[in-house]
Amino acid sequence: MPAATAVPSVATEPRSPAAAPPLSDAQLRRLAELTQGLDAGALLFVSGYAAGLAAATPRVREEAQGPRATVLYASHTGNGRRIAERLAATLESRGIAARALSASDFAPRELANERLLYLIASTHGDGDPPEGARPFYDFLLGRKAPRLEQLRYAVLALGDSSYPKFCEAGRIADERFAALGASAIASRIDCDVDYDAAASAWSETALQHALETLKPGADAPRLSIVTPLRATAHGVAVATRDAPVVAEVLTRQLITGRASDHPVTHLEIAAPADTLAYAPGDAVGVWHRNPDFLATRIAEVLRLDPEAPVTLGNERHTLREWLVAHREITRLSRPVLDAHGDARARTGVLRGWQVIDLLEAYPPEWSAEALVTALRPLAPRLYSIASSRSEVGDELHLTVAAVDYTRDGSRRVGAGSHHLASDAPALRIYIEPNTRFRLPADGDRDIVMIGAGTGVAPYRGFLQARGAEGARGRNWLLFGARRFASDFLYQAEWLAARKRGLLHRLDLAASRDQAEKVYVQHRLREHGAELWRWIAGGATLYVCGDAARMAPDVQAALLGVVQQHGGHSDESAQAFLSELVAERRYLRDVY
Repeated sequence: MPAATAVPSVATEPRSPAAAPPLSDAQLRRLAELTQGLDAGALLFVSGYAAGLAAATPRVREEAQGPRATVLYASHTGNGRRIAERLAATLESRGIAARALSASDFAPRELANERLLYLIASTHGDGDPPEGARPFYDFLLGRKAPRLEQLRYAVLALGDSSYPKFCEAGRIADERFAALGASAIASRIDCDVDYDAAASAWSETALQHALETLKPGADAPRLSIVTPLRATAHGVAVATRDAPVVAEVLTRQLITGRASDHPVTHLEIAAPADTLAYAPGDAVGVWHRNPDFLATRIAEVLRLDPEAPVTLGNERHTLREWLVAHREITRLSRPVLDAHGDARARTGVLRGWQVIDLLEAYPPEWSAEALVTALRPLAPRLYSIASSRSEVGDELHLTVAAVDYTRDGSRRVGAGSHHLASDAPALRIYIEPNTRFRLPADGDRDIVMIGAGTGVAPYRGFLQARGAEGARGRNWLLFGARRFASDFLYQAEWLAARKRGLLHRLDLAASRDQAEKVYVQHRLREHGAELWRWIAGGATLYVCGDAARMAPDVQAALLGVVQQHGGHSDESAQAFLSELVAERRYLRDVY
């Protein structure tokens, strides 16, 4: 099998322990990927940005010796990462050696040496761990996992109660740790989308246990859980989830044809590099506002005054403002169903209902306060960035599919896509790094980009970056759309790239252009022999798009290609793809 992406020679030369950088090999590879192709000016910016982060992040005291706490996170949207980094920073500030580490950067063989492990595990899709954490879970659940009698651990599970397998990834890890002989510090806590209070309580328990177990020096400061300072680059505050920036919308353009039944909008947004630094593959977090017409309809159904003030804790807003700017009203969750109390309504979760569907079908007797209390806090929406700074400068581009349909004669919309497609002149946004979905550091490596619909967005940024860097590796796009004429997103750009030799292969699966539906997985099988040659030659595979249907179908097609053209059995084909994942040559961003 071809070797994994190489780390620059400076990072792989023999060195004394004293000179070793405080980074794992995986982190060094990521650093190489991030800085690949940057000119001197860009590297100076990165240096300043990193210095700002260092200034804002507590450091482990260099003289700290002995046992350490590992705060491991399996995070998809970044929530788990933020909790882990905050806990690790607090532990370090109390004189305890600690590290916050992504499960994708954790060498599974180290598990046998861990003594104190805090795991924050997000559940993604139908009970799955996040993509980057799959190798860790495969090892933990596999036959090679060691006995862990020496390990003390705690699990914080993050999930979304509107999904049947709520917090499944955290539950699986918790039970497996116990089965391997590890001792739980405390019972697992399962958190819904509004996780702040529960996560804070869990972190306090973890902190107190670490203080009692690892016993820092008497001169350690007495602090509770701390929040790291907001990072700065060149003195300018960097946007974060809790401190987004207001960015101007420069362009909104419909990029699907009139005949399309799934309209898609292309947005261009002002994004100064000092506050909104991003790399191809990253996502942008958007703090949206819910549609006013939907808030009005909810108030009407409940016979409430939308302009009446409602106080909850220390916040006071009109009911309309609560519903538009502070509460989730397009996602139905178990807490709302529990508060509703009508057993017949529970089928709504499985039927894809919004809150208004529940209220219209089973009108409850709710006060405005009860409604606001039952609804979950508003959460930002994440969208893949469809551009590279090397091409667009101080901008970022998005590709947004509108969710807009009618149920029982009433209009329903997706809150985030409706907000982005509206005429709002500016958006509250921040960057959510996606380090598990990056271009290879080696520009000579071929890449195969597989996606459907708006899953093509990050590949636009990939191709822009590869062209600007002069990467010599080949680029192959396999794209699924409904109809060639109306839904071939960025058609002119792909064809122009194909003509100039930047895009070496382009295969389209237009599912509705013929009697028998053809999807991207069919193209993979059709071109299986050529695809295998690319894989065997060291190509990196990317999959982006729908997690429920497209991603499993693509996975099955890839297994078939590996078996048919690579001569693998079913079991060895599975192992082969797992190796590609471990080598970061099979990367998925599915949702």
